[in-house]
Amino acid sequence: MRPEIIYTQLPFNKEILRLKKKLNAVILAHYYQESEIQDIADFVGDSLELAKKAKTTDADVIVFAGVHFMAETAKILNPNKLVLIPDLNAGCSLAEGCPAEDFKLFREKHPNHIAVTYINCSADVKALSDIICTSSSAEKIIQQIPKDKSILFSPDRNLGKYLIKKTGREMLIWDGSCIVHETFSEKKIIDLKIKYPKAKLIAHPECEEPILMHSDFIGSTSKLLWYVQQDASKQFIVATETGIIHQMKKAAPEKQFIPAPPEDDSCSCNECPYMKLNTMEKLYLCMKNRNPEITMSEEIRLKALIPIERMLSMS
Repeated sequence: MRPEIIYTQLPFNKEILRLKKKLNAVILAHYYQESEIQDIADFVGDSLELAKKAKTTDADVIVFAGVHFMAETAKILNPNKLVLIPDLNAGCSLAEGCPAEDFKLFREKHPNHIAVTYINCSADVKALSDIICTSSSAEKIIQQIPKDKSILFSPDRNLGKYLIKKTGREMLIWDGSCIVHETFSEKKIIDLKIKYPKAKLIAHPECEEPILMHSDFIGSTSKLLWYVQQDASKQFIVATETGIIHQMKKAAPEKQFIPAPPEDDSCSCNECPYMKLNTMEKLYLCMKNRNPEITMSEEIRLKALIPIERMLSMS
């Protein structure tokens, strides 16, 4: 009998909980993970919340159900803990579109600028940055930078443009984007707003500018989740990765959440293909085998820790 057939027959929930106790592990999951992974996690959050949780955990093992840069951040904050990720190929288009070598050249061309870098980047890029930010902390962080200081913002151009409007600060922006948040169709969203006239459009700031212009509320995943709970509306069109809708339905089961449609009808392009690489089977296997493990050189870790600590102190 093939091993994969044996694995698919295992009661993953029970085995994962057993291994969590055995390893003294904590399972951290991003809002964009599959619903069953969110439900078995000890904590579900956005990038900033997960970074804070990773920093304060007393577990011996951190199992990070998210993408690679998130698990790297946990390792940077916890050098003496074993940090596992279900699938090592769970990357990020923003991180992949900002190679450390190119980012280094970008910095060298603008030596007098402060590099504020979105957390969606590699440990090597973090090590070359001055301050890391998340979508929930970026505006607050930029407002704390003296106005006589020039800013480089990387790697998300849409978030950068949004922050320029919000803060009034001029910034040089790296030309990168999220493959999920750039896929939403303005025309189809307008059609949805006509079909559901009482629905509010809520969007992540990584979305393209036309989508943000139509939005009733713009915020990070955690802020979108907060908004649908406190707002009186009963219907919401959600322009971010569809995984967050699981938490929205749990928090406000009486409300309706409509995924914003992508341009391409032939794919589920409003789902992150990287996030969805993680499965319950892979979560079980990484805990069983204590692998894949996140590793990096101590030199890079220490350099990357500085801008991350600045983010945490400024958030």
